[in-house]
Amino acid sequence: MLASAEFWVLISFLILLAMGLYWGLRPTLGMLDKRAERVRQQIREAEELREEAQRELAEAKRTQREAKRDAEEIVEHARTEAQRLRERSEAELKEQLARRERLTMQRIEQTEREALEEVRARIAEVAVNATERLCRDNMTDKRGSELVDAAIQDVGKRLHS
Repeated sequence: MLASAEFWVLISFLILLAMGLYWGLRPTLGMLDKRAERVRQQIREAEELREEAQRELAEAKRTQREAKRDAEEIVEHARTEAQRLRERSEAELKEQLARRERLTMQRIEQTEREALEEVRARIAEVAVNATERLCRDNMTDKRGSELVDAAIQDVGKRLHS
């Protein structure tokens, strides 16, 4: 058996295999260990990135909710302000219309007073002229003077009352 070539080939193969495993397996296992460590590191990084992405997503959702709430508050404030402005404008318009109505009524009353005074003055003037003509045409000097004086006094009283 020690003399057979097959035995020595087997021994040589086993020694070669042992040496290959000893020197070749270590680097291969080391390389596989390094690769496994790199994969583990990449998995950890991926998990960290996923967690960070989830935090970012939660932050974005929170920001979105806040922005929506702020927008709703702005819209509600705008509605309230518009209602307040509308009410104030209506009140100002009513006040302005009432003021114009008062001024118009005052002007109408003033115009009526002036017209009435003008009519009274014109009536008095016409009455005086008519009385004067009647007196000139129908009266004697003495009687005419008495009637004119009485009419003038009567007209003066009526104008001042």
